[in-house]
Amino acid sequence: MSSPADRALVDAVASGAPAPHVRWLGVQEYEPTWRAMQRFTDTRTPETADELWLLEHPPVFTLGMNADPAHVLAAGDIPVMRIDRGGQVTYHGPGQLLAYVLVDLRRARLGVRDLVTALERAVIGYAADLGITAECRRDAPGVYVEGRKLASVGIRVRRGASYHGIALNVCNDLGPFERINPCGFPGLQMTRLADLAAVAAVGLAAEGLLPHLLRRLYGPGPAGRAGED
Repeated sequence: MSSPADRALVDAVASGAPAPHVRWLGVQEYEPTWRAMQRFTDTRTPETADELWLLEHPPVFTLGMNADPAHVLAAGDIPVMRIDRGGQVTYHGPGQLLAYVLVDLRRARLGVRDLVTALERAVIGYAADLGITAECRRDAPGVYVEGRKLASVGIRVRRGASYHGIALNVCNDLGPFERINPCGFPGLQMTRLADLAAVAAVGLAAEGLLPHLLRRLYGPGPAGRAGED
């Protein structure tokens, strides 16, 4: 019997695009991964298959291109990097699942807002599988559960293609978020799957989220990719 991810890959092929490559990369340092995404995007061609990278990072705070460094309150021993995505400051660390989406947006017929919505809806769908009611907010991208942020979104588009993606709190230490104004919002509280549904392994979260990502990005038509459930 095929898995949900297998069925979603069949949908991707049926859409006429090359099947996306899914890569589980384990724990990777932030800067080499970021540079690899840039290289992939700069050298891809119209025939290049999309890639979805699933991974974790060692502790790091990242600031978006136009982020205000004042939102880093007390970095302490955690490095701070200014990078080329949108948005303000966030934290990455072990136990958090990163899903980086290297997608040809022209071929996928997705706009930037469509992509953000697809990522948010993928997490909302996975959360529903776990019995969690989650939502997105138009004024503050990401996924929230009872006002607490479960997942953060930040992307960059270059040459008609995306990189960066979504960060889902699984079983990571939430303490470092207290050293920043998460996503530029003072006092914003964070949450994680380990406290909501006893999901305590990033690998399990990756397996659960992947079919939702594939369906939202490659399902038939814009409504299938980014519409309401």
